[in-house]
Amino acid sequence: MLQRCAWCTNDPLYLDYHDHEWGVPLYDDRRLFELLILEGTQAGLSWLTVLRKRENYRLALERFEPARVAKFSDAQVQALLDNPGLIRNKRKIEALRPNARVFLSVQEAFGRFADYLWGFVDGEPIINHWRYQLEVPISTAHSDTLSKDMKARGFQFVGSIICYAYMQAAGLIMDHTTDCFRHPQLTQADDHRITTDLAQRKAGQSE
Repeated sequence: MLQRCAWCTNDPLYLDYHDHEWGVPLYDDRRLFELLILEGTQAGLSWLTVLRKRENYRLALERFEPARVAKFSDAQVQALLDNPGLIRNKRKIEALRPNARVFLSVQEAFGRFADYLWGFVDGEPIINHWRYQLEVPISTAHSDTLSKDMKARGFQFVGSIICYAYMQAAGLIMDHTTDCFRHPQLTQADDHRITTDLAQRKAGQSE
C-alpha cells in the first residue's frame, strides 16, 4: 500500500488527482486557467465535489479556452447558470467571463500567464518538508502577495487561501508530506521542471 498525504481519500478521482496532478509543476496556460477557475469554484466546497464536475466544466467552458470564455454572451452565461452539471453559484458563474478577460490581459503583458505566475516564486518550486498534515499552512506571504496582485488586476475569487491552494496544486509550492510517496519524486525539482515544461509545451502545440 502506497503511503499518501492524509487529505487524500480512497475515492478513485482523488487518488488519481493526488498521484498524478497535485503538486506537479504546471506551465501550460490553458491548464493554469482551468485550475484557477476550479480553485475559485471550490471556495466553500470540497475539492472532490469540484473534481466530480470537472468534465462538465470542460465541456461547458470550451475546454477552458480563455479566449472563448472571455467572449461568452449573456445568454451563454445564463446557460451556465441553468446547467445542472455545474456548481450553480451565481457569483462564481458570473466571474468566469471577467476572469478570462483579465487572464488574457496578463498573457498579453507577460507573454505567458505561466511566466507571470511563476515569477512569484522566482521561477522555481518551493519544496517543503512537512512531516504532518497539520503543519501545512493554508496561506503564506507568497499567496498573500499573489492574491493582492491578482485582485489589483481585476481577478475575482483569488483570496490568499484560494491562491495558496492554487500554488500547491500547480506545483509552485510542493506540500506533499514527507511520508507521502510523491514527496521524494517531486523533490527532484530541477530535473522535473525541465521535463514537465517540455512535455506540456509539446502537448500545447499538438492541440
